[in-house]
Amino acid sequence: MEPSSFFGGIGRALSNPIYRRYFISNTFSTIGRWLHRMAVAWLAWELTKSTSWLGIVAFADAFPMVVVSLIAGAVGDRVGYLRVIRFGQLGAGCVTALFAGFTVAGAITIEMVVALTFVFGSLEALSTPVRMSLVHSLVRREDLSPAIALGSAMFNGARLVGPAIAGALILWLDIGTVMAIGSLTFFQFFAVLLFIRIDESGRDRKLSLEIFADIMTGVRYVLGDPGIRFLMILLGATGILIRPFLELLPSFADEVFGRGPDGLAILMSSIGFGGLVSGLWLAHRGQTRGLTGLVTLSLLFSGVSLAVFTVTGFIWLAACFMVSVGFFMLLGGISSQTLIQNAVDSAMRARVMSLFVVISWGLPAFGALAEGWLASFIGLQPVVATGAVLAIVLWLWARAAGRRLAVELERTS
Repeated sequence: MEPSSFFGGIGRALSNPIYRRYFISNTFSTIGRWLHRMAVAWLAWELTKSTSWLGIVAFADAFPMVVVSLIAGAVGDRVGYLRVIRFGQLGAGCVTALFAGFTVAGAITIEMVVALTFVFGSLEALSTPVRMSLVHSLVRREDLSPAIALGSAMFNGARLVGPAIAGALILWLDIGTVMAIGSLTFFQFFAVLLFIRIDESGRDRKLSLEIFADIMTGVRYVLGDPGIRFLMILLGATGILIRPFLELLPSFADEVFGRGPDGLAILMSSIGFGGLVSGLWLAHRGQTRGLTGLVTLSLLFSGVSLAVFTVTGFIWLAACFMVSVGFFMLLGGISSQTLIQNAVDSAMRARVMSLFVVISWGLPAFGALAEGWLASFIGLQPVVATGAVLAIVLWLWARAAGRRLAVELERTS
């Protein structure tokens, strides 16, 4: 039996040398991204001990996804995916190195944290939707589903490993060292991207004011496609009701469980482990059939798991529910991305994926800002629990709507 057959979709995707090289380098870069996020979150908490500031920092990181990602998708469809990703990775490495320098020098303030986080978030927003679109150019159509799932599994493996490494380095060394290591991972990915070549002959146009018309064309396309519109609505609901709790985990670790960076690492790594299992399972599954049902099911179980987490007072029991949240939250995200990539017109791909990023990554910024502010008045746990319960209620509608749209979303030709 061929190794690619034994490992299912995972083996098929990784048998492609270009995708394999991209995947390995992107893995190190993604671990660096989680090192940086962990370091920034704990630095902000150390400087302020405020859930409001945690929400503001999270907002600064994710808000660019709302604006920059829309432009990035149109730019990628116009000038080429690789150019945009290379620029974003080089810029992220430079900003993270600057962040590390200020932190090591002891000159960092919470205002600087917000400003530098905004710049870093803007660079991430520039490259993220294009990076998602690039996968379609690296693998065959029949390998798209496992490649997307494998990338998401890698992302959550990094979420598992990154916080654990960051927590240890923060305890043994310092936050600035963690940021410096993160910057090196961005630079190595940039170097690898210089040697990757794909056919982008149809994407060599110059930038112009027509780019804004391109953005609106993408928006109209999404609104006019019932299946993609349905998936975007569910992503938006998850982004507002479920995902904001991620940015408030430093407060949970400290105030609810009485732990330091080790507690935050336990919770973040638990989420990453759940997401890793989810991604690997979907990658091995290797097909689009049945994914619509998994999207709606994930909304129910991620809401239930998060609601129970908020009433748990023991960190290791809470970690178990974080594994469940990570599994179902990523089950929905990976399945949605795969279905959208499967259904979208290739000429619109980056623009549609930019809207995917805006909704699934940008909306949690508003949710985190609102939940952080509300938590300072009525408490952290009631606010997060309310969002989880509302997600469960939304599932009642999504279940029936998903059944009607599944055939079109899961088509294979």
